Amino acid sequence: MDSLKPKPDTNHLLSDLQSIRDLLDEDSLPPLLTEALDADDIPLLSEIVPGDEEEEEEEEAEPLPAAPPPRLEQNLRAEAQSILQEVVDDFVPQIEAELKRRLEARLGLLLVARKP
Repeated sequence: MDSLKPKPDTNHLLSDLQSIRDLLDEDSLPPLLTEALDADDIPLLSEIVPGDEEEEEEEEAEPLPAAPPPRLEQNLRAEAQSILQEVVDDFVPQIEAELKRRLEARLGLLLVARKP
């Protein structure tokens, strides 16, 4: 029970970790303001994202949708006007009935108020 296992040599692990940390610290430092950057040092998005150029070419190659022909636009406007007129025609009787009801009620109040 008192058998002691010899400790493994951890010195090399510590030195490995330190060298990894040093490498990471060197790469993670931002460039100083005094350092000049060339345009070639900055990667382009097309260099990082694969296949982006192909999509752009396909998008450029697709033709824009054509505007509706004038005759079609004229027909659509006429149909919209027709629908609007149908709605107005459907509600005119209701509006007239409501106007008559309110006018008669108001006229009744005015006539009662005028009688001495």
